[in-house]
Amino acid sequence: MADCIFCKIVASEIKAHTVYEDESVLAFLDIHPASRGHTMVIPKVHAERLDRLEDRHVGPLFSGVKAVMGILEKALRPDGLNVGWNHGWAAGQHVNHLHVHLIPRYGGDGGGGIQSLIRSSVKEDLASVADQIRAAAH
Repeated sequence: MADCIFCKIVASEIKAHTVYEDESVLAFLDIHPASRGHTMVIPKVHAERLDRLEDRHVGPLFSGVKAVMGILEKALRPDGLNVGWNHGWAAGQHVNHLHVHLIPRYGGDGGGGIQSLIRSSVKEDLASVADQIRAAAH
C-alpha cells in the first residue's frame, strides 16, 4: 500500500533498525520502545490485521516471530518477553499494517502481563459469554 509506513520500510524507502529478515517477514526495533530491544515483526505483504492476512502468510509470520524471539533471548538475555499485537484502533493499533510486538522484560522493570492492560472487570456470567461465543462459531 503506497501510504503505509511499514510497506515503505519493507521497500527500503524509509530506514529502520532491522534485526531480522527473511523472504516473508521483516523485524525492526520500535522507534518508541517500551523496553530495551522492543521489536516489531511484520509480514512483508500488506495486511491491516491478522484476519485480513491470507492464510498462506500466517505460518511464515509466526515462524518469523519465533525466530526473532530466540534472537532477542540470545542477544539481550531478558527475563521474559511480552508477545502480541493490537488488533484494531480501539485496541491501540496505531499503524494500519499488522505488526507483532516482542517486548523484552527485565526483573523489576515495573511492567505487568497482558492482564494489566485493561483495568475493568467483567461482571457478566461467564457461561452466558461462552454460549454467545460458541454460537457465533457455528
